[in-house]
Amino acid sequence: MTTIGDISVPPPEPRPSEAAMRRALRRASDGAVLDVTEAAVLLHARGADLDALLAAAGRVRDAHLTAEGRPGTVTYSRSVFIPLTRLCRDRCHYCTFATVPHKLPAAFLERDEVVEIARKGAEQGCKEALFTLGDRPEDRWPQAKEWLEARGYDSTLDYVRACAIAVLEETGLLPHLNPGVLSWEELQRLRPVASSMGMMLETTAERLWSEKGGPHYGSPDKDPAVRLRVLTDAGRVNVPFTTGILIGIGETLTERAESLHAMRGIAKQYGHIQEVIIQNFRAKPDTAMKGVPDADLHDLAATIAVARLVMPSSVSVQAPPNLVGEEFDLMLRAGIDDWGGVSPVTPDHVNPEKPWPALDELRLQTEKAGFELHERLNVYPRYVRAAAGQWIDTRLTAHVGALAQADGLANASAPVVGRDWQEPDGGLDTYGRADLHTAIDTEGRTSDRRGDFNEVYGDWASLQVPTAPTKLPEDAARGLRIAADDPAKLLEDTEAAMALLTADGAALETMARLADELRASVVGDDVTYVVNRNINFSNVCYVGCRFCAFAQRERDADAYRLSVDEVADRAEEAWLAGATEVCMQGGIDPKLPVTYYADVVRGIKKRVPGMHVHAFSPMEIVSAAAKAGVSVKEWLTELREAGLDTIPGTAAEILDDDVRWVLTKGKLPAATWLEVVATAHELGIRSSSTMMYGHVDHPGHWLGHFRALAALQDRTGGLTEFVGLPFVHRNAPIYLAGVARPGPTRRDNRAVHAFARLALHGRVDNIQCSWVKLGDEGTAEVLRGGANDIGGTLMEETISRMAGSEHGSARTVRELEATATLAGRPARQRTTTYGRVTPQDR
Repeated sequence: MTTIGDISVPPPEPRPSEAAMRRALRRASDGAVLDVTEAAVLLHARGADLDALLAAAGRVRDAHLTAEGRPGTVTYSRSVFIPLTRLCRDRCHYCTFATVPHKLPAAFLERDEVVEIARKGAEQGCKEALFTLGDRPEDRWPQAKEWLEARGYDSTLDYVRACAIAVLEETGLLPHLNPGVLSWEELQRLRPVASSMGMMLETTAERLWSEKGGPHYGSPDKDPAVRLRVLTDAGRVNVPFTTGILIGIGETLTERAESLHAMRGIAKQYGHIQEVIIQNFRAKPDTAMKGVPDADLHDLAATIAVARLVMPSSVSVQAPPNLVGEEFDLMLRAGIDDWGGVSPVTPDHVNPEKPWPALDELRLQTEKAGFELHERLNVYPRYVRAAAGQWIDTRLTAHVGALAQADGLANASAPVVGRDWQEPDGGLDTYGRADLHTAIDTEGRTSDRRGDFNEVYGDWASLQVPTAPTKLPEDAARGLRIAADDPAKLLEDTEAAMALLTADGAALETMARLADELRASVVGDDVTYVVNRNINFSNVCYVGCRFCAFAQRERDADAYRLSVDEVADRAEEAWLAGATEVCMQGGIDPKLPVTYYADVVRGIKKRVPGMHVHAFSPMEIVSAAAKAGVSVKEWLTELREAGLDTIPGTAAEILDDDVRWVLTKGKLPAATWLEVVATAHELGIRSSSTMMYGHVDHPGHWLGHFRALAALQDRTGGLTEFVGLPFVHRNAPIYLAGVARPGPTRRDNRAVHAFARLALHGRVDNIQCSWVKLGDEGTAEVLRGGANDIGGTLMEETISRMAGSEHGSARTVRELEATATLAGRPARQRTTTYGRVTPQDR
């Protein structure tokens, strides 16, 4: 390793052998998938080898363009560059964009300045507003924090969001946001105001960040693991995303190939990476890397070609046209199909020494190479053409549609004018098949799947379904001893716990007996139930959970949403029928006003003051808080003041992120679920807890889930019960696609409920089973093996019935008492929080 100034520069790498190069070129020419070693070999290609590499990449690019419906067309985006702030908490040693406060007239551009830049772009026919800024400058610079606070913003991201809305409403340009490292929650918050976002991966070479002398040393946001997590979370949230690498900053060619493969893997799994930028390092004066040589343009061409060969066919490859000198033809030969954002109005603030080429010149150079140049939007055509809400938030559909042609490319003649952007507000009328809660039992659902089944759930073939351990532990005797002596300690002994979770035969019978004896000593013999009504206020949802048969698009025949008055009517009907609780959940419906959730709680409490409101899953809470622009704590506080009593601990599924991706695609990470529930508990809002099992999970995941719930209860004490939810498979998309099992076995049901009683002993007293999913015989069986509660009368239950449950959507009190009798036990009505029902409750 040599040093130039304070920067460490690796020595030149030895060239691969001619035989290795021939093998790699042959595989590239044959269209084979290249591994990291082969990709690194090809990055060395020069001369005739480079020509052969470019030819192979060019063929793949042409196939990509044909598959995307634009053969022979290279694209660009007509944009303006908005440098919202040049302050940054990072210290990248090649960057001249980031600076210090005393060199700037202000910490941020004012909102009016942002709008004026965008307005000038609109006058010149631009359609993209590219927001570029430093990462979280308020964490480093007091001046940034003071500037934001003086204008009423809590963070840079809050200000970014406000400016994006202003640009949409006042100019019509489509925001593309590059705010750096974002969390899953922050991506959710920004998605409704930006049709695309981006963040350069730059490199996966960890040493360039962690070791002194590296270009990213001292920059917390340049940790490759953190940046890869952002790319993954963007995929989970369904954000059309731009990323890429910066070459020539000290990485080896093998490290460069590893970076390309990391992006490939994430793009293939989530389908959200719309383009990969291959950008060449250019040394700049007044930086620590001013003496490091610029990346060679033939090196750039080889990297572009390898990127094109490695990336999935759906991903475009881009090179910034102002950084390639006169080598436009070389980059086109290398396989690019996009020139990126080009502005007739603003400079490239990151590379100000390199002006954009004139659009006429860019068109001439593109046509000389045999291609047509066409303008696109900041979001690529495949995402524009997709089902509404899948990739572009429905609040942006009109903005994007106004600027797009039918093929998804930009309509060059479309007027670029401001259009209203707002959250739905005001009254909401009941819409659609509002009688589905009763009709589901008589007429059934219109079809067994949504009309966008083949698109909305992603690439089924790319799913990596978790597999069970190949050899399960068999020390059931030790597990049963622990269960008898100190059952909560099962969570501390993986081998013993797994032995019981996989137990069958005599071991299962003994575990069920021990669980039932423990149940009797903790809560007695009464089988408890609550008289309640489920109200699913909307089934319109675009999240795309792969297990969910409830969610519908607005235009689907079975779609509906309920007004506040309709929900209050149903709550009043339930009260008159003897209910003490309403349980409310719905889809993540983009047309629900921000105020709907609090309004519906207030509406129920006004109509029926004594009704217990048990409502809103953690997924709904996170989504609504992000929509309202407040923290989860603030949003829950408002709901508590409106009258919310408790929340359901649903949307937990399995608290393992690998399983959650396969199941839910875009749903909140396990840590976020736990944090939302903990926040509710800290505010005095108790919750249930659930586990949906029997799909793509295995007993090892169940154990992890129980451990997570135990840790949460140790922290807050706010869980009222554990509810086992067997997966209902019949109409579940993940089952129809052949990925999931057809639900749990009878053995699984008995083991899960018995183990829950044992392992959660001393933490959670109440173990509930779901008659909706188990049926009468199955419910009675688990009641004899540790469970003490059978949930509620429900009165209407749509979610499980849409999934294909065959056990109805309502039970009378008499029917629930009969189920308890089947188990050989008496039944007793309870409150939501497991108190005895008194006349005051009615």
